[in-house]
Amino acid sequence: MKTDLTDTTASKINKALVQGRRAIGTPAVGMVLTLVVVTDEENAYDALKAANDASHEHPSRTLVVIKRVSRSSRGRTQSRLDAEVRLGADAGSGETVILRLYGEVSDHAQSVVLPLLLPDAPVVVWWSVDAPRDPAGDPLGALGQRRVTDSYAAEKPIGELRARADSYEPGDTDLAWARITPWRSMLAAALDQVSCEIVSAEVAGEEANPSVELLAMWLADRLHVHVRRAVSAGPGLTQVRMETTGGPITLHRSDGAMATLALPGQPDRAVALKRRETSELLAEELRRLDPDDTYASALRFGVDRLGGQSAAEREAERAAAAAQPTPALPVRTATEPAAADREAEPARPAAVPASQGDADRPSPAQMPPVRKADPQ
Repeated sequence: MKTDLTDTTASKINKALVQGRRAIGTPAVGMVLTLVVVTDEENAYDALKAANDASHEHPSRTLVVIKRVSRSSRGRTQSRLDAEVRLGADAGSGETVILRLYGEVSDHAQSVVLPLLLPDAPVVVWWSVDAPRDPAGDPLGALGQRRVTDSYAAEKPIGELRARADSYEPGDTDLAWARITPWRSMLAAALDQVSCEIVSAEVAGEEANPSVELLAMWLADRLHVHVRRAVSAGPGLTQVRMETTGGPITLHRSDGAMATLALPGQPDRAVALKRRETSELLAEELRRLDPDDTYASALRFGVDRLGGQSAAEREAERAAAAAQPTPALPVRTATEPAAADREAEPARPAAVPASQGDADRPSPAQMPPVRKADPQ
């Protein structure tokens, strides 16, 4: 069931929710939390689909906040709120309200969202794109007990990790951290099977994937060893190699689905390590609403403390190489033959000194006699 409301208010949206629940025969509210999704028009479909899929595991009221920017200067001064209320099969296992904010009301989205929150239920705010530098200090983020960002969707993922470390508050988390949960579980189980000391480690993956940095920071923070960040062709994370006193421990994934775990003194084994969808990552973050101290500790370890060349250094190196002037070609004069012409010319004999030539020349007595031609 869908209900479109144009130039509406929060009270009219609440009334539409009550009438819709009565119309489909479910007047009771069975949601366990309120999920606020902040996105733009371009990514609204994917974000809403992920939220609806996650609602099958966590029935929730989903409020999708889309800030629309008017093209004309007159339209920017006009405030308007449009809403689309979805219930039943159109809203997964909960309720969905799509809010489109125009004009000055876009700067006060929290005043629109606040009356629509479920009473006595936790609030989770998820920025699918364009997350603020300080999620806890954002007006919408201040409404939530849990604030979910995605540094992978940022233009500069490594810089985004630095910003998250500087502004971290209990309740902050990132989908890039949820992506490495299977890797962390597999590595922790592998270390339980060996009794040796970790000497160093290396984590390889795509260059612009912040999950690689987070996994490397987690290993360095927990193992207190030198961890090197290496770059591979992907997809995503590809390999973790830990050097130990008993031999290397390797977890390698080349196709994004199956991985190979190699332990010292044991045969290699294949393990499932599939890359997960955004809905699965979001559902994982909704399972726990308490602060993630492990994520905070790994994030505060710092990207710059990892071994190897950082992404920023590689980018600066490429920019410096591109800025170098192209060496000028040598200028050839008109009288100087080209290299190809010089190679084509036959080799000339070296000049013989006059004294040496006279010494080697035979005397007249040694020369054979010259025969005269017979007369005809």
